[in-house]
Amino acid sequence: MDPVAMASQPRGDPLRTNDTIGTSSTNARARLMREASRELEATFLAEMLKSAGLGQTSESFGGGAGEEQFSSLLVREQARAIAAAGGIGLADTFFRAMMEAQTDVGVE
Repeated sequence: MDPVAMASQPRGDPLRTNDTIGTSSTNARARLMREASRELEATFLAEMLKSAGLGQTSESFGGGAGEEQFSSLLVREQARAIAAAGGIGLADTFFRAMMEAQTDVGVE
């Protein structure tokens, strides 16, 4: 978003998309938390895929410097695709924990 536009907006809750308290702000917050949960799971999966050796160049068919530079991006996108397809269930666990924490601190 444009910095000038951001400065002109009221300083309320940064996750609230409008000033109306109700389901629209709750839905927007839940959507943002769901996306963050999925991204966190994708980050975890990317690290696990790297540890398993995915993205390492083979000696006989190595693609040179380009393959080495872009292999981490490929692993990251594969991890995002796994998470988007349901992943291993971490995103749901993260999401529920964030929703409970939000309720515990009294955020609407």
